Amino acid sequence: MSDTEIEIKVGVEHTDKLLEFLEKEGKFLGERQQKDEYFTPAHRDFLKVRPVKEWLRLRDADGQCSFTYKNYYYDERGKSSHCDEYEAELTSMDQSKKMFNALDFKSICLVDKVRRSWMYKDYEVSLDSVKDLGDFVEIEYKGKDENVEPKKVTADMVKFLKDLGCGKIQRDYVGYPFLLMFPDEADR
Repeated sequence: MSDTEIEIKVGVEHTDKLLEFLEKEGKFLGERQQKDEYFTPAHRDFLKVRPVKEWLRLRDADGQCSFTYKNYYYDERGKSSHCDEYEAELTSMDQSKKMFNALDFKSICLVDKVRRSWMYKDYEVSLDSVKDLGDFVEIEYKGKDENVEPKKVTADMVKFLKDLGCGKIQRDYVGYPFLLMFPDEADR
């Protein structure tokens, strides 16, 4: 879906079952080190709102750089199934950081992770090893159907993990930067 991202991020009890399945049934996309730096504009502090609904990120993934803005939609319980996502490739991380600083954007968090990814049907399934947080599974919908219902898609993703026997599944609705910055507020 063009500017909408539908995904879940979870901690699972047994990643071995998922890994075994992906190695048999999925198409391996690769392993990358991703270093993400998050920013907030001085004139509008993204961190003042709970749950944090906006994130602005610069990513360096093994030398490939990108700029991403995400705006999450939360239900009345503070749970999200999707967000608007606008992303562009960059040619220079250093120049991008200089521009952010010149425009008075403040760096708020660094997330360093190793991501291994596979395609399985309409899902991109990633196993993330995040520095200072541990291991997570991220599943993103990559299908072509623009009319899917995000809550149904995310429920199907959780069912997919349960059916594989991954054990206890703990949804993360706040994201890695929030978990790193505000561990006492995170529902883990």
